[in-house]
Amino acid sequence: MIYFSMSRLKFFTSGESHGKALTGILEGIPANLALSSPDIDAELKRRQSGFGRGGRMKIESDHAEILSGVRWGRTIGSPLALLIENRDHKNWVEGMSEDARFRGSIPAVTKPRPGHADLAGAIKYHQHDIRNILERSSARETAMRVALGAVAKKFLSDFGIKVGSYVIQIGKVQSSKFKVQSSEKELFEIFEKAETSPVRCPDTDASRGMVELIEGAMKEGNSLGGVFEVFVTGAPVGLGSHIQWDRKLDGRLAQALMSIQAIKAVEIGLGFEMSGRSGSEVMDEIFYRGESPSPGFYRKTNNAGGIEGGMTNGMPIIIRAGMKPIPTLRRPLNSVDIISKEPFGAAYERSDVCAAPAASVVGEAMTALVIADAVIEKFGGDSMEEVTGNFKAYLEYVKQF
Repeated sequence: MIYFSMSRLKFFTSGESHGKALTGILEGIPANLALSSPDIDAELKRRQSGFGRGGRMKIESDHAEILSGVRWGRTIGSPLALLIENRDHKNWVEGMSEDARFRGSIPAVTKPRPGHADLAGAIKYHQHDIRNILERSSARETAMRVALGAVAKKFLSDFGIKVGSYVIQIGKVQSSKFKVQSSEKELFEIFEKAETSPVRCPDTDASRGMVELIEGAMKEGNSLGGVFEVFVTGAPVGLGSHIQWDRKLDGRLAQALMSIQAIKAVEIGLGFEMSGRSGSEVMDEIFYRGESPSPGFYRKTNNAGGIEGGMTNGMPIIIRAGMKPIPTLRRPLNSVDIISKEPFGAAYERSDVCAAPAASVVGEAMTALVIADAVIEKFGGDSMEEVTGNFKAYLEYVKQF
């Protein structure tokens, strides 16, 4: 079970890759948010798409069943409980049974795969069948994260806050058309174009090159990683805080993105690129306009990616995450059997060739959960009416500042 503790919004996920189902509990969503299964299923469908996905996606067609927390189309303030059935479980009834009578019905997995949780997990939890590790460490778990993130997205949309993503690199093929300073309008245009791409890349030429690269990896029995960007628009100034390390919003976002399987790097705004520039090149200068239609402070650049001092500054939030290649390869890597200690080629489990397009959707979900928590933390309230009232009052205060 994964426990992700946030100040007001908490969620748990449970379930194994080939078990009966994935389950999730989300606590902290205010009462009276309009919500239905189709709101969630639309996000689940996006997660399952993308060129380079494995055979599992041909089996599953994820649907989230709302078990509690919603009545007649609206949340009631109690914890939400969701369930996603694993359709492939029918092929694993005895192999994944809770009944001790079926122990040994399928061979134990004893060959740890490099790059996976296999060996460390087996040692940590004293397991001599690595299936007890790989079933939970599998990225199948992210289906429930996307489901819970869909609820967070629905919540944020009531406040005009939108979360989206797009892929900018797969393997050595990358697009150079995007810049951190993109306006909200440009971000939505990029996002909409990405949704039409088989690899969720809005750059047509780069998208074509990515598909070709994935096709080559398929033939070679290899895998590929990638880089995606997640953006948030409409977030007001002041989400997060500078006063403690664990309240800084950039820190919370980085942890959330890094918790996604196979993500090995996260940066905000220009990120590492800032390190090679001078201060005068990267600081986002502050300006003020007094006239309508949008009086107030503003910036002409967004190198900080919308966050300064651990708090939102009113600009779009831009997060970039790097995903390593899927470590399960058709061409086995060297490993050692945990029982015999003899060298072997690592076991192959059905897997993706490239999951960066899907990972970007998971990135959206995790980002939405963190931002939703920050909104609830800032504006409080047990009902949508109360939170909305506090939110609107704060926006008026910001206009007058």
